[in-house]
Amino acid sequence: MSTEKTAITPTRAQDFPEWYQQVIKAADMAENSETRGCMVIKPWGYGIWELIQQQLDRKFKATGHQNAYFPLLIPLSYLEKEAEHAEGFATECAVVTHHRLETVKDPVTGKTKMIPTGELAEPYVIRPTSETIIGAAFARWIESYRDLPLLINQWANVMRWEMRPRLFLRTAEFLWQEGHTAHETQEEAMVETRLIHGVYEEFLRDHLAIPVIPGEKTENERFPGADMTLTVEAMVQDKKAIQAGTSHYLGQNFSKAQNIAFTGRDGTVQLAHTTSWGVSTRMIGTLIMAHADDDGLILPPRVATQQIVITPITPKDDTREAVIASCHALAETLRHQVYRGDPLRVHVDTRDISGGVKKWEWIKKGVPIRIEIGPRDIETRKVCVQRRDQAVTEKDFPIKDDFIRRAGEILDEIHHNLLNRATEFRNANIQPCSALEDFLSHWTQENPGWLYTPWAGTPEQEDELSKQHKITIRCLPIATASLSKSLTANRSGKCFLTGKETSTFAIWGRSY
Repeated sequence: MSTEKTAITPTRAQDFPEWYQQVIKAADMAENSETRGCMVIKPWGYGIWELIQQQLDRKFKATGHQNAYFPLLIPLSYLEKEAEHAEGFATECAVVTHHRLETVKDPVTGKTKMIPTGELAEPYVIRPTSETIIGAAFARWIESYRDLPLLINQWANVMRWEMRPRLFLRTAEFLWQEGHTAHETQEEAMVETRLIHGVYEEFLRDHLAIPVIPGEKTENERFPGADMTLTVEAMVQDKKAIQAGTSHYLGQNFSKAQNIAFTGRDGTVQLAHTTSWGVSTRMIGTLIMAHADDDGLILPPRVATQQIVITPITPKDDTREAVIASCHALAETLRHQVYRGDPLRVHVDTRDISGGVKKWEWIKKGVPIRIEIGPRDIETRKVCVQRRDQAVTEKDFPIKDDFIRRAGEILDEIHHNLLNRATEFRNANIQPCSALEDFLSHWTQENPGWLYTPWAGTPEQEDELSKQHKITIRCLPIATASLSKSLTANRSGKCFLTGKETSTFAIWGRSY
């Protein structure tokens, strides 16, 4: 085991789950709340979510979607209309049953207590997802084919009662966006489902530097009530999978339950074809697990709360003011530059603490570029540049004007370096498998990675294998997925379990 000192202990190799928690703590991103299973997202972590939200929101609006907001509380009767959907979330639902609190004194202790009174005529469920309540609105809003397509997105919080919470990855309350659309035909709804699936794949790759495998979920793994679920699956550094986003074609299932009907072009009453899709603050957890190292967080530039931090190196002499002024002048110049559609985010750290403390704080927070400027740098017109994608001891000393000119290029280099690193890691840890013996032995390893197999089994056989080895089929990859050519060279083979010839392939793995 390496004895090299790291900022984060334990290291990834020693205890990956605890390392993950310590990265979040060291970066001051979030903390557990007094409310069981919930988290407080602190400014550094929430800044990342705001950037994800802003950038995704632009993509949704560019494809014709509009934002709206719907109630947090959903009448229980609405969920009862869609039995399959409700059953899928039943064990995770938080239910509101009373509308008033009354104060009473404990006759023994004399302490004041608050007790719920005023039982509701009908309980409300705190939204685990909003298909039913939004479907009811769609039923009111849609009358004719001329009202279609209806393309709505909601940025909101949801609640799913989580028994084993983990910051960002699984919390009882989390933030997300949920898109809901209604269409005249199945073909149009399928186009929408695939469109958003592509938006998610592109966003994870081009904004978060996370390579994902786009594919379809099996019947066992579909969203409750959906006819088809498309997913983007990411591998993180302990070789487990994270479902980073899903897009669902719901068919006419919710339209039947919610009476989302319209008068068609031929004058007949028809049911709309609907979709839903969403990503959440789980993206931040995926980002941490994909990119962070044993010194802390590493942020892809497009979602970095601050992209460049400038630290003045100020000896206690008459050069202090000049150094600080030089730092602010550089920051102002950089802020007038645009990187990937947004002004550069630059911070000057003038706090009265040691330079070493500042340096390690920004390393642990994952800032892409750190700059130090001292009296000598003013004379030479150079700056000390350190990149978070490189070793913490590595430094470059470019002429200041050259750095200003190349700042955006350097941020792009950092992004592509992170993406390439994650892609190489993922591809090295997906193994082809066509024999049952190899399949079974693979899951006896401590960190086994994923398997890519021909598959012609039944849902029952899939379920049995999943329970036996604590694995799932992450997806049936789409042919254009960014898998290595060695895996996708053969597009048919014999199923490792049934021996049947098949052109369907499956990605198997353990997941969060």
